[in-house]
Amino acid sequence: MQTGKKIAFFIHTRRSDARNCAERASEMLRTAGQRIIFPQEEPDDGPYDLVITFGGDGTLLKGAGAAITSGCPLLGINLGTLGFLTEGEPDQLGAFIRKVMEDDYTIENRGLLRIRVNGENPVNSLALNDAVVTRAGFARLIQVETRINGEQWDTFTADGVLAATATGSTGYNLSAGGPVLAPGVEAIVVTPVCAHSLRHCPCVVPARSEIEFRLKQDREHRAELQVDGKSIRTLEAGDRVSVTGANERLQLIRVGDYHFFELMKRKFLAWSQPGRGEEKP
Repeated sequence: MQTGKKIAFFIHTRRSDARNCAERASEMLRTAGQRIIFPQEEPDDGPYDLVITFGGDGTLLKGAGAAITSGCPLLGINLGTLGFLTEGEPDQLGAFIRKVMEDDYTIENRGLLRIRVNGENPVNSLALNDAVVTRAGFARLIQVETRINGEQWDTFTADGVLAATATGSTGYNLSAGGPVLAPGVEAIVVTPVCAHSLRHCPCVVPARSEIEFRLKQDREHRAELQVDGKSIRTLEAGDRVSVTGANERLQLIRVGDYHFFELMKRKFLAWSQPGRGEEKP
């Protein structure tokens, strides 16, 4: 890595070990002639040459937007439980930072979703994990007409319906009964959430498919659009949410070997243990 690079640090704000790791990494990189920015603490919109996060997958999501906007790689240092996106542990920090400074790593590209509402881009129009249309404000189920490339697929009476990337397939999609997609699969999985039906039919479509969720017009109901777990806006009857694969990619830095299925097995076993909750971003 050349000197003078602008590197953004995102940390889990409620963990002192995240701050300690960030300070250690900052000292190493500043000694090597790099500039370190903490966007959570000082106003700075980039662009950056590198983003490093200190926490779990939730913290990585905070840094992902900055990395995508800047078109730069992202390294996630794991301080949570088991992360699908982060890697490394605090005791490996020095070795990881040295490898990054020596450009001794590989890049794993993760696909994103592009979201539009009624033909317009919302504030957060890119998703790394998923876009969810879910009921809002009351217990009544919503009805969502779902089309794939203009063709009517189904109308779901449900808590909601979601579209997920391969990255997001191990999250809410999996909890809703959807399939897991291996990293690198260029596809989108569409899954109804708690559908009031005797059949359950998630669907996997090519990443360039045009998916449309429309809140049924002739029904009095409201819904909420969530992107990567964040509420973006309220939806009224007749509103349309369009989802397709984005041209942009998240560039994840991989320093060591990454074994997805072994990690998935370990993570799901950890989830089954009491007191092993996931990181809250």
